Amino acid sequence: MFTDLTAAESLVVLLAGLAAGVVNTVAGSGSLITFPALVALGFPPVVANVSNTVGLVPGSISGTLAYLPELRAQRRRLVPLGAAAALGAVCGGILLLELPPAAFEAVVPVLVLLAALLMAVQPWLARRAAAVRSGLLARALPLLVLAVSVYGGYFGAAQGVLLIALLACVLDDDLQHLNGLKNLLQALVNVVAALFYALSTEVAWGAALLVALGSVIGGRLGASVARRLPPAVLRHVIVAVGAVVGVVLALT
Repeated sequence: MFTDLTAAESLVVLLAGLAAGVVNTVAGSGSLITFPALVALGFPPVVANVSNTVGLVPGSISGTLAYLPELRAQRRRLVPLGAAAALGAVCGGILLLELPPAAFEAVVPVLVLLAALLMAVQPWLARRAAAVRSGLLARALPLLVLAVSVYGGYFGAAQGVLLIALLACVLDDDLQHLNGLKNLLQALVNVVAALFYALSTEVAWGAALLVALGSVIGGRLGASVARRLPPAVLRHVIVAVGAVVGVVLALT
């Protein structure tokens, strides 16, 4: 179902996947590009969300591999936080499939607008990071990652923003190290959720493969861009796209 895309539609999905791969590696919220693109091409919201998650897996892995040097410096964090991310992804996937499609369609505009808002306030969250760090938050970090990952398994847009903001608030570490950790956790959520969806529900494999191809290239490019690009430029674009998409979905 919905696998027959025209050449022009295939190009749109491919380019959306490439842009999402870059955005996910740099800041998160790549789904604000690919999910609306799939919906605009006629995919039902739940099918679009599932196929988008599956398609972004290779790009997530690609972006994570590019950050291996940053990840080696924080190995002790990887197991507890990775386990929390995987468990949260399964819980989010179950929620997506068990709740009626109408519930997802109703909440998606709110989630998209929330994702755009989170991108808009990310600088403020970063500035507040030092003020709210505490030992209690550090001990609760796996539970907090679990909560964000439930959201990521249900609807992935802005999970990267949530994760990087959370990690920056709790951990006193170099931002590049935290971005690498964010990429790993985001990749785990996408991989686990994608496996769950592939075994449990319908995936538009043609669209997912196009997103995957684009996101792999974008994920590698994003690692380079992340070290050079002023984040404000990308943030403004994502916020604008998210706001427009959220309003359009709410009105349709």
